[in-house]
Amino acid sequence: MAKRLQLQRLAWLALLLGLAFAGLGYRLVDLQVLRHELFSARAQQNTRRELLLEPRRGDILDAKGNPLATSILVKTVCANPLFLRGRQAVVARALAPLLQENEARLYERLLPRVWQNAQGQTVTNMYVVLKRKVPVETWEQIQATMKGLSFGVDEKRLLSTERNFYRTLREKGVFAEDDQLRYYPNQRLAAHVLGYVSPAEKEINDTIVSETAGKEGIELAFNSKLAGVCGWRLTETDRQHRELVSLREQDVEARDGLNVVLTIDSVLQHIVESALAEAMEKHSPISVCAVVVRPRTGEVLAMATLPNYNPNDRRGKPEMLRNRVIADIAEPGSTFKIVTVSGALNEGVVKLSNVFECEHGHFWYGGHTLHDHGSHGLLTVEDIIAKSSNIGAAKVGIQLGANRLYGYIRNFGFGEATGIPLPGEVDASRFVPPVKEWKKVTIAQIPMGQGIAVTRLQMTMAMCAIANKGWLMRPMLVNRLEDRDHHIVAKYSPQRVRQVISEATAADMVKALKKVVSSDGTAVKAALEHYTVAGKTGTANKVENGNYVSKFFTTFIGFFPADDPELCISISMDEPKEGYFGGQIAAPVFKQIAERAANYLNIRPEDGDAPALPDGIAASSGNNTLKTATP
Repeated sequence: MAKRLQLQRLAWLALLLGLAFAGLGYRLVDLQVLRHELFSARAQQNTRRELLLEPRRGDILDAKGNPLATSILVKTVCANPLFLRGRQAVVARALAPLLQENEARLYERLLPRVWQNAQGQTVTNMYVVLKRKVPVETWEQIQATMKGLSFGVDEKRLLSTERNFYRTLREKGVFAEDDQLRYYPNQRLAAHVLGYVSPAEKEINDTIVSETAGKEGIELAFNSKLAGVCGWRLTETDRQHRELVSLREQDVEARDGLNVVLTIDSVLQHIVESALAEAMEKHSPISVCAVVVRPRTGEVLAMATLPNYNPNDRRGKPEMLRNRVIADIAEPGSTFKIVTVSGALNEGVVKLSNVFECEHGHFWYGGHTLHDHGSHGLLTVEDIIAKSSNIGAAKVGIQLGANRLYGYIRNFGFGEATGIPLPGEVDASRFVPPVKEWKKVTIAQIPMGQGIAVTRLQMTMAMCAIANKGWLMRPMLVNRLEDRDHHIVAKYSPQRVRQVISEATAADMVKALKKVVSSDGTAVKAALEHYTVAGKTGTANKVENGNYVSKFFTTFIGFFPADDPELCISISMDEPKEGYFGGQIAAPVFKQIAERAANYLNIRPEDGDAPALPDGIAASSGNNTLKTATP
């Protein structure tokens, strides 16, 4: 009987063992065969990491290689709430002053959270960004603070597992990732040319990546060149999220962005902005703008608008972000007479010596009375330019004819974009009405700079065409693209757009424009001691609600040395409060900039006396050989 019971027990034991092994076998088949892909994916999700490597954004440099915009290394400070386990208050209290964050809000972000994702899986917030763009020095202070953090317990008396918890908290509870901060070392200098950047997000391989993107100026226009290309790393980590380098599968380095080297000279830019700041203080205009161009190449050496802004923080009114040199339009006033007279001279309709009756200040035409700046009788074409006679210019325009005048307007570049590589240039086509839309009086108004609107840059490049023997140049703002080792990747050459007037006509215009800056002209205050200046004043009434009002747009554009120009400088003010004639308030600003620029560039004087160089400034010939390129 006992033997029988023993056999039954052995049978039951064998059955139970068999069932256990069968269950274990089924479980193994279920895990390793039936649900292998599911658990393999979960395992890879826990250990496999695809890291995106952000490239360094390229620098923006001036013509001499000085940095105008650069990227500096900073940190993004993050935390893993799972490693803090009830110690969030202590950590928040210690880090809040260093991060300059509110302690209560920092504590909230450090709390662990659990939720269901789209796949129905339970996930936790193992990665929380505490603050971006943290200086490296601040991150080092955070590391030291975490290392010395006290939690009010004698850790030497704790069990090893508890000691490991505190060690992990200090070492891995708060961590940092590499980041970069866009920095403009010269603050407001050339702000409207450079533009600024702001955070943006894009999707790469189903991953949302935060990056820096240009928003205005060169930062936007050359964003794809400056930004570079992201790299990536496909690797595996252990349970402590440490990379297992031996299991790294892919490692593609990021390709850093290219440097953009401008034609802007930061010293000239500073000279210009300093002069404009004085003009702003003295005359209180809404805005004041200046452009400095090398006529024979179209290189823009300086471009400034005040008021401006600091690209590092961009605090201020929205209109301060606008580059008024290319984004604002206005009637050009008397500066536009260079187009009318150039066309008439080029067509042989008039000569500089031809005489016109200027009606002593009042001329009835097309149902309107045209007014002059003074009471002029008989004036030669040369004197019409020198004394800026509206009626004289109107009569020259009438003699030239509407179709030919319109043709020269378009050939000088009005009614189309200049082609400068900057965003925000206004669409100027609608501000140059075709001849079929002209009224009878239009042929008399446009020659004096009314009934047409232009940008500051368009008017400057038109004057440069006269200085450049009749050749209109495309404004050139970028000289080349370089890699981080300063190897040239792309080189840009000056581009001729078209020859607007003949060389002989240009010479006649220079002769007339030189008289503008004489005692017989409207801009004697623009005259330089060592150089002959050629230029043109402009004082245009502003239009509000379709009517001219007693608010003025004031301009002087000039170049020197007149017969072999090195620089063309344009000054314009919008609604100056102290005076408004271009020869009275814009011409002196031209003179101030021209004198300092000539000293800095060591431009050879026409009288043989070399100007003295300011201390610490090296001489530069300012020469740049023209290479003709297809527009």
